[in-house]
Amino acid sequence: MAKISSQKRRLRKSGRFEDLVRIMEILLGENGCPWDRRQTHKTLLKYLKEEANEVSAAVRKNDWENLKEELGDVLLQVVFHSALAAKASRFGIGDVIRTVNSKLVRRHPHVFGGVRLSTPAEVLVEWRKIKRREKFGRGARKRK
Repeated sequence: MAKISSQKRRLRKSGRFEDLVRIMEILLGENGCPWDRRQTHKTLLKYLKEEANEVSAAVRKNDWENLKEELGDVLLQVVFHSALAAKASRFGIGDVIRTVNSKLVRRHPHVFGGVRLSTPAEVLVEWRKIKRREKFGRGARKRK
């Protein structure tokens, strides 16, 4: 019993991403939470939307304490969806992180490559061009 209390105390106070992932694994595990274990990507969509709206409200109000909490709730949704995908052998949180890291490096050639851009407007134009190429192929034109 002492081991469980010690782990619970450590997990509750942890600021480590790995521990968040571990908590989600426990919740979805055999002895985890019945509600969490019943969720699917589709049933969680309403919560993801709700949390994103709450982030928006906190930003508009400059409510930094609430923003911290709401960003955590959005992060939980990302971890939750990733854990469900991992249980189904589709992908895991590491794949999600690799995907976003790759995208950020590709779409910032002015930082990670030889392209010179000096204004936010130039960056936005380049980002859109790169995104369009990624989605529709090298010579793609904007769809109407």
